[in-house]
Amino acid sequence: MTGTDAAGAAGGADPLARELAGLAADAPPGLLDRIAARRVRVPGPLEEGPLGDLQVAFTDRGVAYLRAGMGEREFAEAFRARFARPLLPGARPPAGLLPALRRGRPGGLALDLRGLSEFESAVLAAAAQIPRGQTRPYAWVARLAGRPKAVRAVGSALGRNPVPLLIPCHRVTRSDGSLGEYVFGADAKERLLRAEDVDVEEAAELARRGVRLVGSDTTGIVCYPTCGDARRITPGHRRGFGDLAAARSAGYRPCLHCRPA
Repeated sequence: MTGTDAAGAAGGADPLARELAGLAADAPPGLLDRIAARRVRVPGPLEEGPLGDLQVAFTDRGVAYLRAGMGEREFAEAFRARFARPLLPGARPPAGLLPALRRGRPGGLALDLRGLSEFESAVLAAAAQIPRGQTRPYAWVARLAGRPKAVRAVGSALGRNPVPLLIPCHRVTRSDGSLGEYVFGADAKERLLRAEDVDVEEAAELARRGVRLVGSDTTGIVCYPTCGDARRITPGHRRGFGDLAAARSAGYRPCLHCRPA
């Protein structure tokens, strides 16, 4: 091609380029936030150990992922591997995040739990009902999730909890009353429960003795040991049971608050 031909070709392309440029328009507001998630670092509920600082990812629908003890790169890689979405720095935490972390339950904080199975969603919804300072066994969660025999599957679902601390899987224990495992480690689980005034030593002693439920001989009501009603039973009126059947045979009925089974 001669110099004249090249110039003519370039000149001929200019009108097309101008027309294409005229088609450009600003992106709709919020488009980027519908495609990418944002990341922030916030203080954790415990100053020491892996929960000192938390990495939190959130989308336009709510908080989607929370992890402790990770650097920014490691967190971003884990997020992208699980959610296949870009992750960008956020200017500030979503409104309500810090109070929700202090409460240990989401409250009005929006969560983005897309991608979970129906069963996983039901398990997390059940775990979210456990009050601060109390624990419930895996079997209790399985029952509330509508799958009372799927106790092991409950453990797996809680292990995949994308937003621990907000959905308090640290409050779920083994059926024998021992604390069990946790996504951030057994030590972190124990420290979180102690921070919520759970009597960890008593839980261990009851588990050793095979006591799963405690009842009051004045009210005839039986509860999980960490239930608020159980904590008010004076030692002289406290009775221990291995299961609900034993309590029922002794004339006790289940607490309407902690709903043992």
